[in-house]
Amino acid sequence: MDIKRSGSQPSGKGPADWFTGTVRIDPLNNPPEPARVGLALVTFEPGARTAWHTHPLGQTLVVTAGLGRVQREGGPIEAIRPGDVVWFEPGEKHWHGASATTAMSHIAIQEKLDGSPVDWMEHVTDLQYEG
Repeated sequence: MDIKRSGSQPSGKGPADWFTGTVRIDPLNNPPEPARVGLALVTFEPGARTAWHTHPLGQTLVVTAGLGRVQREGGPIEAIRPGDVVWFEPGEKHWHGASATTAMSHIAIQEKLDGSPVDWMEHVTDLQYEG
C-alpha cells in the first residue's frame, strides 16, 4: 500500500509546449509498472487550454470546479461543469480547458501504452478556441 499524503507532491506548471495560458498540474497518482493508469488534478485559468492531443488508450475527465470547454476534432465546442464526466476514445484528437472568463479544474485519468499516456500536437489557435 502507498498513501500519497495531501501536499506531499509538488504542483507543476503546465509546459508551454502543451498548454496555452496558465495551467497548474497537481499529480494524484502515477503508480509503477505494471500499473498504467495515472491521475492528475489540472487547473486552467480563464482562457487557458491544452494543445490538440490524443491518448492511445483514451482519457476520462471528471470536472471538479469552474466552467470549461472541450472539443473533439470536427465537433462543436461543448461547455463542461462540475460533476460532468467526459470520455475521449483512444486516438480521438481533442483539446480541453477553461472558459474565457472562468477557471476550470478537472481530474484527468489516462492509461499509458508503451510508457506514454498522450501524443501532443499543435496548439489550439485563438480562433479555434473562440469557435
